[in-house]
Amino acid sequence: MPAPQPTSGPTAPLPADADASTTASTVPDTRTEADAPNAPAPRPRPHRHALLRLGLLAAVLAAAAASLLLWDPTAVLAAAAGPWRMPIALAAYAFGTVAFLPRPALNAGMGLLFGSLWGVPLAVAGSAIGAIAAFALGRSLGREALRPLVRGKVLTEIDRRLSEQGFRSVLLVRLFPGAPFQAGNFACAFSGVRFWPYLAATVLGVVPTTAAYVIAGASASSPGSPAFLISASVIAAMCVFSAVSLWRARPRRSA
Repeated sequence: MPAPQPTSGPTAPLPADADASTTASTVPDTRTEADAPNAPAPRPRPHRHALLRLGLLAAVLAAAAASLLLWDPTAVLAAAAGPWRMPIALAAYAFGTVAFLPRPALNAGMGLLFGSLWGVPLAVAGSAIGAIAAFALGRSLGREALRPLVRGKVLTEIDRRLSEQGFRSVLLVRLFPGAPFQAGNFACAFSGVRFWPYLAATVLGVVPTTAAYVIAGASASSPGSPAFLISASVIAAMCVFSAVSLWRARPRRSA
C-alpha cells in the first residue's frame, strides 16, 4: 500500500522536548554585522548641546585671556592698598591663572609685594581658587564633549592614570615646575579624577614651586643672597625629581 502523502494543512506544534537546535535552524538569522560578538563598539559622538557648552567654555577662556589687553594684573596688585590689598591680590592671582598667565610670574609678583611670609600662603590660596574655577568650568562645560574624542594610546593612558590614580598623578603634575598650570587643570577636569583628590594634590603639590618662586621674587633685588640661591636650587632639584618620576612611571612595553 502506498504511504499517505502529507497534507497542506496547518503544521502541528512540535513537542515540548524537541531539540532546540532543530527549531533554531528554521529561524532566519536576522543579526547584522554590528551585532556580531567581535564587532567593535561604535564610538559615541558628542551631543549637540555638549558641543555648544564646549564652545561656551572656549568663549569664556578667550574672553578671560583677551581681558588682559584692557587691564594689567601686576598693576592692580601694585595699586592695591589698605584692608582690601590681600583680597584684591588673591582675586587677581586666581583670575590670572584662569587667563593663562604663567604662575612663576604671579608667584614672583606676590613675593615682591608681600614678601615670603605672606606671599607664599596667598599664592597657594590663589592657585587653589584658580584650580577650582578651571575644574568647575572644564567639568561642567567641556568634559561631556571631549571625553568621546579621547583616542590613541597616549591620551587613553593619561586618562586612565588620572582616573585610577588621581591624587598621585595630579601631585606629580603639580610638582613639575615646567607643567602648564591651566593645562593640568583642564586635563583633570576632562578626565575621571574626583574633585577632592584633585584639590588636595593641587594644594600640596604647588607648595614647593610656589614657595621657591615667591622667595626668589622677594629676594630678586639681591640675587647673590642665600635665599635667592636656595630657591633657585630647589627649583632645579624639583625639575630633576619630576623628570625622573615621570620617566619611571612611563608605560612599559610588554615583551
